[in-house]
Amino acid sequence: MKITLHLGAHRTASTSLQHYMRHNVAALAEAGIGFWGPRRTRSGLLSGVLPMAGRHSAHVQLERARGRVLINLEAAARSGCDTLVVSDENMLGATRRNLREHSLYGDAGLRLARFAQAFDGRVDRVVLSLRAQDQYWSSALAFAVARGHRLPQGRDLEALAGGARAWRDVVSDVACAFGGAEILVLTHEALASRPEARLAVMTARPIEAMPRAHAREWLNRAPLLGALRAAVTARGGAPARLGEGTDCARWQPFDRVQAAALRETYADDLHWLRAGADGLATLIEETGPAKAEAHPSAGQMTRGQRNGTQERRMA
Repeated sequence: MKITLHLGAHRTASTSLQHYMRHNVAALAEAGIGFWGPRRTRSGLLSGVLPMAGRHSAHVQLERARGRVLINLEAAARSGCDTLVVSDENMLGATRRNLREHSLYGDAGLRLARFAQAFDGRVDRVVLSLRAQDQYWSSALAFAVARGHRLPQGRDLEALAGGARAWRDVVSDVACAFGGAEILVLTHEALASRPEARLAVMTARPIEAMPRAHAREWLNRAPLLGALRAAVTARGGAPARLGEGTDCARWQPFDRVQAAALRETYADDLHWLRAGADGLATLIEETGPAKAEAHPSAGQMTRGQRNGTQERRMA
């Protein structure tokens, strides 16, 4: 049985993908594809992978989690599952910590090393979705503010825009934790709205074999300005600090200089991935409108993507 871990990241339509897979679980099972989503991974299955305060040591907690995972993997294999997709963005880290530390998943390496041990080194493929940093941080901030997080101050935005940690650092941490596994990198801009295409990549199956039901249902979107103004007003805050824009517009907390710096960092990340990612990962991109509904061929799934006229610009 092949095992694929989907790590998110957060704010890259992970919830929509999980919703799609959960509602197609019967059809996927018929095709030999199994699915473990957050409803399963967060209900005790992975408890102890990350140590918790208690009378058991971190080592004992991890060993118990590993045993639990192995029992469930064996059950999945016996049920006829050929490919198991485990999707939970919280394995990678937490957006709250990212915002607090003004950094992209600074503890990813240590966390993922423990998850690799919990799966007993059996993970064959790890999939990570990236999003342009100006949009990633804007979405994360909007989601946090709607849930009661304070509005960011100028120094917060400056720290996020000038952060030293980029997606390439996260990719490197993933590759280090899962040595020997294939690391695939997708972009939010190209594939967020097409969970069937993402699943085809994750399972190395033709996209024609993927179910279409629930494939265009987008969940957990970042709230727009109107909703954010209402949330801030309801708790006695100053909605004017959210800036100008219609209620149906996206909140853009960064100024032009900060947004440009974040976009430049993302461009550098993509350049590194297209140049081969130091042999660590494979960037999967659509290469043209004619191939929008096709599963990437073996020639396209190289270590990095070649620069050339066929490359499609990110939306």
